[in-house]
Amino acid sequence: MKVQLEKIKQEFQKGLNEVSDVLMLEEFEKRFFSRRSGEMTEAMKNLKDLSGDARKEMGRLANEIKNELLEMLDQKRVDFNRGDSALLVKTEAIDVTQPKLPKQIGGHLHPMTIVHNELEDLFTSMGFMVLDGPELESTYYSFETLNIPATHPARENMDTFYIKDHSDWCMRPHTSPVQVRAMQKYGAPLRAVVSGRCFRNEATDASHDHTFYQMEGLVVDREISIANLIGTMKELLSGVLRRDVEVRLRPGYFPFVEPGFELDMKCLVCSGIGCGACKHSGWVETLPCGLVHPKVIEAGGLDPNEWTGFAFGLGSMRLAMQKYGIEDIRHLHAGDLRFLNQF
Repeated sequence: MKVQLEKIKQEFQKGLNEVSDVLMLEEFEKRFFSRRSGEMTEAMKNLKDLSGDARKEMGRLANEIKNELLEMLDQKRVDFNRGDSALLVKTEAIDVTQPKLPKQIGGHLHPMTIVHNELEDLFTSMGFMVLDGPELESTYYSFETLNIPATHPARENMDTFYIKDHSDWCMRPHTSPVQVRAMQKYGAPLRAVVSGRCFRNEATDASHDHTFYQMEGLVVDREISIANLIGTMKELLSGVLRRDVEVRLRPGYFPFVEPGFELDMKCLVCSGIGCGACKHSGWVETLPCGLVHPKVIEAGGLDPNEWTGFAFGLGSMRLAMQKYGIEDIRHLHAGDLRFLNQF
């Protein structure tokens, strides 16, 4: 045991002389004093195998050597710190004429957070539940329950982010899977919205991004009509934008609604003249919507002969752009404080 302790001490002294910076010193310390496999730690553990006077004598010697080694470590650390301080004194320059920088207190809510908070407040005042859903979603809920066949373009790799080696899982391309999840959990009648991130494999431009936010809405009840849908959509837009908004309703195809519509609003960024935010058309595609397809209601565990409903998928990032006059959707994810500090 004594020979082992002396050998550790010699190796420690030799190795310590070769340590040239603080990082090397940390690794060197772990080699000898790591709780799991440090050489000195292992030697101290071996004391239990000794008996009587031998354990007492070797224990005293081990503690003396341990303390001696730790003192050498501390001295080496002090030497390094002193050297760093001396270097800083030589290289650091202080401009005493520089004015005191203003203290910044607090922060700003992101414009998407503001818009979603307002949307959720608006819909809860109308009796809607606010739900959530997984961002990593199965293809069953993302497509099959929403009446999207295997041959639909949305199911191609070029449009959807799939998980490597798990083709049945993808990053959700829309918030629509929550429609079926909500019906399965809560039944009917039902009024619910869900907001969150979605992901699509597409090129970015002023009005498109690969990661974006949506707010899904679903109403299921008896005798739901298109009039209910249009009235809710107008209340949504005027409630968030704090003004009357000119809208138009165009026929649109979405497998999970029948009939389906595209609800567009006149671009508030350019007042309908045409800009990058509205693809130079003067109108912004804001609310794909329609009456819930009977197959979707059936996938939710309800009888489509008894229950009807309407659904919408609000592009909430585009709504934020219209609310604040943001001309490029990429600003919302850029993390530029000059942009965020405006809100």
